[in-house]
Amino acid sequence: MIPTEDIQRRIIELEVEHRDLDAVIDLMSRDVLHDELQLRRLKKRKLQLKDHITLLKMQLIPDVPA
Repeated sequence: MIPTEDIQRRIIELEVEHRDLDAVIDLMSRDVLHDELQLRRLKKRKLQLKDHITLLKMQLIPDVPA
């Protein structure tokens, strides 16, 4: 099993990348001449990051017996 500290560190790294992508997407969408394909790729990557962050956070939650 991956140590909790490693998971938390990875979550922080992914959250930083997610925030950076959000800023880039915001800037690109304001530009009238933006590349639509590139913008779609960035949005898809941002969603992938969000999903990965969610999965990692779920690993940090201990299983509770029913």
